[in-house]
Amino acid sequence: MLPTQRLAALSAARASSRLLPRPRALRPSQCWNRASGAALLSTSRPLRNADAFHSQLEDARNASDLFAAAAAAPESPQTLTEKIVQRYSVGLAPGKKVKAGDYVTLAPHHCMTHDNSWPVALKFMSIGASEVHDNRQVVMTLDHDIQNQTESNLKKYRQIEEFAARHGVDFYPAGRGIGHQIMVEEGYAWPGTVTVASDSHSNMYGGVGCLGTPIVRTDAASIWATGRTWWQIPPIAKVTLTGIMPAGVTGKDVIVALCGLFNQDDVLNLAIEFTGSAQTLSSIPVDDRLTIANMTTEWGALTGLFPIDSVLISWLRAKATTSAMLNPDLGAKGRFNHQRLNDLLQNQLRADPGATYAKSLYLNLSTLSPFVAGPNSVKIATPLRDLEAQEIPLDKAYLVSCTNSRSSDLSAAARVFREAAKDGPIPKIAPGVNFYIAAASIPEQQAAEDAGDWQVLLEAGAQPLPAGCGPCIGLGTGLLERGEVAISASNRNFKGRMGSTDAKAYLASPEVVAASALRGQISGPGWYQKPDGVEKVIIGEGIGDVEADKAVSVEDALDKIIAEAESLIAGAEQDFSASAETTAAEEESETLTDILPGFPEKIEGEIVFCDADNINTDGIYPGKYTYQDSVSVEQMSEVCMENYDPEFRHIAKPGDILVSGFNFGCGSSREQAATAILAKQIPLVVAGSFGNIFSRNSINNALMGVEVPRLVQRLREAFKAEGGGGKALTRRTGWTLVWDVRRSKVVVTEKGGETWSQKVGELPPNVQEIIARGGLEKWVKAEIGK
Repeated sequence: MLPTQRLAALSAARASSRLLPRPRALRPSQCWNRASGAALLSTSRPLRNADAFHSQLEDARNASDLFAAAAAAPESPQTLTEKIVQRYSVGLAPGKKVKAGDYVTLAPHHCMTHDNSWPVALKFMSIGASEVHDNRQVVMTLDHDIQNQTESNLKKYRQIEEFAARHGVDFYPAGRGIGHQIMVEEGYAWPGTVTVASDSHSNMYGGVGCLGTPIVRTDAASIWATGRTWWQIPPIAKVTLTGIMPAGVTGKDVIVALCGLFNQDDVLNLAIEFTGSAQTLSSIPVDDRLTIANMTTEWGALTGLFPIDSVLISWLRAKATTSAMLNPDLGAKGRFNHQRLNDLLQNQLRADPGATYAKSLYLNLSTLSPFVAGPNSVKIATPLRDLEAQEIPLDKAYLVSCTNSRSSDLSAAARVFREAAKDGPIPKIAPGVNFYIAAASIPEQQAAEDAGDWQVLLEAGAQPLPAGCGPCIGLGTGLLERGEVAISASNRNFKGRMGSTDAKAYLASPEVVAASALRGQISGPGWYQKPDGVEKVIIGEGIGDVEADKAVSVEDALDKIIAEAESLIAGAEQDFSASAETTAAEEESETLTDILPGFPEKIEGEIVFCDADNINTDGIYPGKYTYQDSVSVEQMSEVCMENYDPEFRHIAKPGDILVSGFNFGCGSSREQAATAILAKQIPLVVAGSFGNIFSRNSINNALMGVEVPRLVQRLREAFKAEGGGGKALTRRTGWTLVWDVRRSKVVVTEKGGETWSQKVGELPPNVQEIIARGGLEKWVKAEIGK
């Protein structure tokens, strides 16, 4: 839209404000209308593109300001995400500005691997690589299975350490801390850079203005060997935070509310940029930002990026000063130093006014209260006060994980017990409750010990675990057993994630976890005081500024009118010049995909239907097997889909086509989610939609996948009509599916003989080649050998 059109839209909206009804806040219990896509929780009309930050729009009070802003706007405005990717993309054409949707060759600033470093090393060596391309780019941490003292695990750890030493790679041993925390506290995740890790919670780096995103093991091997990998820039969503976080509300409450209130895959496979006024952002400390960014993974996003603002700069200044005091010999060699920070400020990146966003959402922090996620889903978010009234008894409580076990979190938990002591002895946790604590890293634990917080928690009866992932990933001491109920400050409460599939898990802030452990039921510390006049959480589409949202709504309406007019003109021209074509002629003109020699033109089989949305990687391949490198193909086949449905192993057969619902393969970055399906000899997965990282893993490991939403809907309709009610987790359907790769369509034959077809996405020859070679690893090896 031209600047003059934008001005007209703004003026029209302001002039008509007296005629438009005032927006109203809706109760969190109201939900999204999936069929229409309408946001029933919105306080404004749905928006497509918002053109400025909230604070900029507040200041844009007159036409001269708007003309000045328009004059200063770049010709091709970019989001903060696009600007960072621009810096770390290689091989771009001269003058090329990257945008969402572009495929780029990415040379990330850093690449972290953890316990999966040895499997990555095996891939690295198997492709014929002998030297790490840039050993300063690579970081290795041991954090997932550190309580496992078996000889096989200790051997793997020794192999990783020896490999790191041989190649001069920075290495952090078991017990030093969780990899993501190390990346932040050691300055590897630096603002304005791209840093990747072979773990799904790489999003956490966005809390310090670093574009963090997950990769898979094969990508990591490629980066070790070449310094590069491929990435497609996702659509980008802007999430505007308004108001101020009240006392008693934390970053955990913010992200739990976002996951639970925007719970219709609103940001699935998107990159998120958080923004807001300086006043709003000043109420969100860096530790809270790390928590929010970390759990954007559970929200479905591929990144969760906060701006490089005064709050972050102050945090970096403190880190640089501390580094200078404790390590004066390092000087400019330290990753935290004032010169590096000055350089960051001189080249500070911000989103351009007018940058294009695929979606805009907002949350008014002032209306937020403590929230709890669960049980067993982050998409269920309930105000703490409602669960307190239910008096839900607990068996276990966890203050662990990279999400919420920094010294500030341990301090909040210790405060609960100190206040309960009322100057007397520290009270004990409730009888029958096991309370587990593990710091995110040794420095964070030392800070908690120096403050006396760690000792308070131990005195209350908490059981300490080493600094690592532990029960969050379902490994080590304290796992959930059948029938137990737990509350955790971690990031995932998927069924079976932390132990038994017959247990219930809730997620909450550290202080709520501590208060719950103290009382033996889900409880809060009583720190939150509801502001006067606040009865409900205000969220919606837009940026949360009524006047600006109305203006952009008018702009959207003008865009729509112009687009419709252009469509009518184009249609009329086409009708005037086009001649009638027969069906046969249409078929002759059908675009066909080239098929590489040896690649099958068609793939067919009987449909086995797993009727559920959001089947995550824990459901496909349980976490307890993920770091057992000796699991055979036959064993993988047996445990495939075990956490989703133990009967799957008996129902599914080799050659079947697996069909499931929407967002299949969400969750962690484990490659075994794809390879376990292949081990079951299932060549093709069809879903309503896929989690992005599962799609990447599938291609890299030669598992084929196709999105056919219509098939999922038709299966559900058919089996509901038959009285099945969709209750069978896995069923043999008697339906068959043929994927015609050349014609990019699927043909479905239902049980009664009815046949229908549906066009699907093309499988281009370059992807065929990767699959035909047996995956990316074998493809790279073949390329190196040329």
